[in-house]
Amino acid sequence: MQENRSNKITNINDYRKQRDRLPDRKTTEGNQKSKLSDKKPANAAQRARQAERKNTLGKQPPVNSNNRKIKQVDFMLMLMVLSLVLFGLVMIFSASYYQAIDRYSDMFYFLKKQGMWVFIGIFTMIVVMNINYKLWGKLAMIAYASCIGLLGTVLVMGVVAKGAARWFKVIGGASIQPSEFTKIAVILFLANLLSKKNGEKMTGKDIGKYFFFLMLPVILVMIENISTALVILVIGTTMLFIKIMDVKVLYIVSAICVVGYMTLYYAVPIMNLTAYVPEKYKSRIHRIEVWLDPWADPQGAGFQTIQSLYAVGSGGVWGLGLGESRQKLGYIPEAHNDIIFSILCEELGLVGATVLIFVFLMLIWKGIKISTRAPDMFSSLVAMGITTMVAIQVIINIAVITNTIPVTGMPLPFISYGGSSLLTLLISMGILLNISKHAKE
Repeated sequence: MQENRSNKITNINDYRKQRDRLPDRKTTEGNQKSKLSDKKPANAAQRARQAERKNTLGKQPPVNSNNRKIKQVDFMLMLMVLSLVLFGLVMIFSASYYQAIDRYSDMFYFLKKQGMWVFIGIFTMIVVMNINYKLWGKLAMIAYASCIGLLGTVLVMGVVAKGAARWFKVIGGASIQPSEFTKIAVILFLANLLSKKNGEKMTGKDIGKYFFFLMLPVILVMIENISTALVILVIGTTMLFIKIMDVKVLYIVSAICVVGYMTLYYAVPIMNLTAYVPEKYKSRIHRIEVWLDPWADPQGAGFQTIQSLYAVGSGGVWGLGLGESRQKLGYIPEAHNDIIFSILCEELGLVGATVLIFVFLMLIWKGIKISTRAPDMFSSLVAMGITTMVAIQVIINIAVITNTIPVTGMPLPFISYGGSSLLTLLISMGILLNISKHAKE
């Protein structure tokens, strides 16, 4: 036993002696690096490369394949949004100061009210811009259900204005329009619904379920506001088309639009629908008749259409000058609202209108680009839904001003007077800007 123990001790001592003779690995590597660093490069190019290696040594961040690098927001998109909002303030003041003096003895009345909404909207946009877009997918069902509840409540308890119950009065005498916030709630909810079928083919049952959730807010909004209902319907249809990418859907929707337009243009005057609809909705049918021939009632229903056409035509190429519109001096009622594009054409002419349309086209192109580079199906559908919302509102507003479609209340995005519309748009832009931070290269 003693002999075995002595052998073990001898073996351990031999191992320690041998280990002590070996050079330390870290010291050896450090010596080698120091020798390499002490060795002077042969020429200036080698010295520059060695200096670059020293500067970059240890500065590379650890690579994590599970986390996508977050970029800065799309600066050009933000610049376009802020430019449109500020330009809208200028045009609202130009179009409203005469009416503000006449009604309230304060030429800045409408400017101050819109300025308050601009401040709230931009602050909200910045906050939303810094919230990860994935959170909205989790809150989509709550937002959708809340808006459905508000739409039902406003029909019973809403403030009636211009023959329709669309608004709630809030603190300070301001009013909000639930149908505006419904647009973004529907976008988030439908995008979340469609993204759950990512990589799977949509069945007939899935499409039926999708249209049920789409048509529920459309029907509730349509009772008092056809134009906003049309916007929501177009948004939902576009998102479904992006999801399934079936050209048949595009053909069917296009055919429905063409047939509907031709029916309005040719069949309505023949059918005399005014005699068959309830009294409450006769004004809507009368709008279609006025659209077909506004000069049939130049002092009544056709007055606004005729005056807006005069404004567009009198602006010419260069316009009469900012603030020099004549049609806003009592000829166009509430020129700062949905009809503001006609004042813009009169004051800034064809050139000003073309520049504004170009900015809108650039904003829409940016939205499509963000959608195609979005990191997942949910964010892609949300980006496309927001872009469609802006695009269809611009198209409808300009079409109404030029009498291409019947008169309907549709604000020009970022330009027309109105707090609910502006706040909804800026919240949407905040979400779109956040998605741009996660977009693929």
